[in-house]
Amino acid sequence: MTTQPWRITLRLLRQDWRSGELYLLSAALILTVASITAVGFFTDRVEATMDRQGSELIAADLAVESSSSLPDTFQAESDRMGLVSARTLEFRSVVVADRGPQLVQIKAVDPAYPLRGQLRLRDGFDSPDRTIAAGPPAGEVWVESRLLRLLDIGIGDPLGVGDTQLRIGAILSDEPAQGGGFFNLAPRVLMNRTDLEATQLIGPASRVTHRLLLAGDARTIADIKPWLTARLPPNASLVDAREARPEFAAAVDRAARFLRLATLVTLLVAGAAIALASHRLVERQTDAVAVMRCLGAPRHLLMRVFVLRLVLFGLIASLLGCLLGWLGQAGLVAALSGWFPSDLPSPSLAPILVGVATGMIALLGFAVPPLVQLAKVSPLRALRRDLGTPRTSAALTLAAAGLALSLLIFWQADNFALAWKLLAGVLGALVSLIGAVLLLVRLAGGLAGRSRGVWRLGLAALARRPSGAVLQIAGFGIGILALLLLAVVRVDLLRAWQDSLPVNAPNYFLINIQPHEVEPLRAFLRERDIDENELYPMIRGRLIRIAGREVKPTEYENPRAERLATREFNLSYGEKPQPDNRIVAGDWWPDAKAPPQFSVEQGIAETLGIKLGDELVFWVSGHEVSGPVTSLREVKWDSFNVNFFVSASPALLGNEPATFITSFHLSADRESVIPELTRRFPSVTPLDVDAILKQVRQVIDRGVLAVEYVFLFTLIAGLLVMYAGIQASLEDRRVEHGILRTLGAGRRALLSSLAVEFTAAGLLAGLLASVFAETTGWLLAEQLFELEFSFNPTLWLIGVFGSGLLIGLAGTLATYPLLIRPPLQTLRRAG
Repeated sequence: MTTQPWRITLRLLRQDWRSGELYLLSAALILTVASITAVGFFTDRVEATMDRQGSELIAADLAVESSSSLPDTFQAESDRMGLVSARTLEFRSVVVADRGPQLVQIKAVDPAYPLRGQLRLRDGFDSPDRTIAAGPPAGEVWVESRLLRLLDIGIGDPLGVGDTQLRIGAILSDEPAQGGGFFNLAPRVLMNRTDLEATQLIGPASRVTHRLLLAGDARTIADIKPWLTARLPPNASLVDAREARPEFAAAVDRAARFLRLATLVTLLVAGAAIALASHRLVERQTDAVAVMRCLGAPRHLLMRVFVLRLVLFGLIASLLGCLLGWLGQAGLVAALSGWFPSDLPSPSLAPILVGVATGMIALLGFAVPPLVQLAKVSPLRALRRDLGTPRTSAALTLAAAGLALSLLIFWQADNFALAWKLLAGVLGALVSLIGAVLLLVRLAGGLAGRSRGVWRLGLAALARRPSGAVLQIAGFGIGILALLLLAVVRVDLLRAWQDSLPVNAPNYFLINIQPHEVEPLRAFLRERDIDENELYPMIRGRLIRIAGREVKPTEYENPRAERLATREFNLSYGEKPQPDNRIVAGDWWPDAKAPPQFSVEQGIAETLGIKLGDELVFWVSGHEVSGPVTSLREVKWDSFNVNFFVSASPALLGNEPATFITSFHLSADRESVIPELTRRFPSVTPLDVDAILKQVRQVIDRGVLAVEYVFLFTLIAGLLVMYAGIQASLEDRRVEHGILRTLGAGRRALLSSLAVEFTAAGLLAGLLASVFAETTGWLLAEQLFELEFSFNPTLWLIGVFGSGLLIGLAGTLATYPLLIRPPLQTLRRAG
């Protein structure tokens, strides 16, 4: 008896597959698992890269990182304890070749660098990699290959770095500490630290990241950590190899979570397809189950067979979905290839377990309630077809689907608060969507009573099956919404942002201007008729206390506040507020002799909980500076002028070491000024905002492409829902068409009524998707980006009429075979 259920299960499963009964259900389940595992395999590869690098991410076992020079006592203590050490300085600057200047990320290193891992070099574009365990020799630089392409130079050519010329010795293929981490915008340049003084690029207040790298046995590293921690300045931090690059780990985690949540949309739509396909499967197998009951099969045996068949089918379909997901992750890697400096490692098998579990939860949640009713089929059904199929409890169906969806949302979101918000948003959107569909279906029923001919038949058919129409229109509407929403975000919001930029907005920034260069630089710009903005002093400082309360990143729930609490601020001072600033609370200081005080941008004040009257304490240039907040400002950031989150009175910061910053507009035909400026002022770093925005747009476009790639699964799921809705109503349509044809309706009239029905369903789905897409776009523009949003009529035309045409054509073609069958054959089968 123990093998009997398995034997029956395998036989029925084989028969179902041969007859095509499981094709639709398997397609929906495979698609769901494929979308989940494609993202899972991708994020697994990224996380494996971070885990694999370990100590190589910082080229050491332990690093001390600071924005200013580190105390010599740190080096002395590490030498005393027998640790190997090396120093690095990292900063952004501009290098010059015959073709012009180029912004780069420069790292100056000791000969002992790297302490962990190896450098990989090439002697030409087509040369193989070679490994080396030491940094570049004096007088030589190693550069990333794209810098050679950008400047059209080669190995052996000179490269202007500040006041000196250094020879390009090799192409830098890979280094243990990537500097910018996974996401690199500027090409990298590696140089010897002994050449740094000759470049004259570093001044007392220059923006430089100093690192002391330490390596040794685990016990000694563990012993020095408390000693260093107790003596760290507020603007310095310890970076452990096991906790290397937490900002990139957080960025990857957020991106992975977003992509996983995007796959839940596919699960939501595919779940409707699974439920519809299960309903269709139940109807097709009711007669077979009735015969088995007549032959003496007990109900408990049938229940066992149904569960085993469902589990076995789910495992097979889930594994096929995992295979498709493994192939699909290659598309994500290709879409985001520009984000990563080297090839990613192969994925592990962990996403397969996640994919199989997801598939089984989805299948059990959406498919079990319809299939459970098969065990309740009466043996009389074999003789009396009018008995029909036992009805499934609507409460059981909704509870099972809701439980499965909730479980998967909480699992994929990996954040309780986020999961609750997402679940509430999904339920709210579904209730709104279903309510709108019911209203529109009822409206279609009203129009059917006033119509004639094929219009009456088509609209009446839509209103006659409201539950099927709701699932069909809502499912496909969600798929269309995904596509339209991406169009709104990519096109409409980007255009609105571009339109908000003022004419002749500054497109160049000059940073790292040393105090002795301020007047010569002003004269240089004036001689070339360039109207620069004011040159503003800029001082780096870390916020350490607010109103006597120590600033601890872990105490902030807001991720942005947490990041701000860990970073250094660009502080400035001046007698007057900048032109783009408006005082919204408090008062600006009356003159340069006013006592020490701060003015804070209102947005960051809200984020960090800063109020008027609070005393702020910053760590600046090795000591504390403090003052009360006497005003809050509203800043127009999109002016592209120089602005600061925190400004101080001259009495507070006027004596601190500072560099200066300015911005100006330079037309395309005058860009030759920049190479001249770079040669005249080698320590000044010009930032081409247009070029940076172009690079940022490329990164964003890659991210949007990845999201679109994931939403492609959603669109396919929407098509499956439509097809499943059509298939679920085929039995009823077959009888209806048989009766109508017996009463004299022609094929052409019925075909036309089908076109009317499905086109109307498509128009309704497109209308709802357009409304939701425009509403979401408006909310994003007004609440998040603070942009003026204008409705896009083209989006409505494409959404409504494109959806109507697509669904109308697909639905008509799918049901056309019903019209070919003779009506007598149809009625005999129904009887």
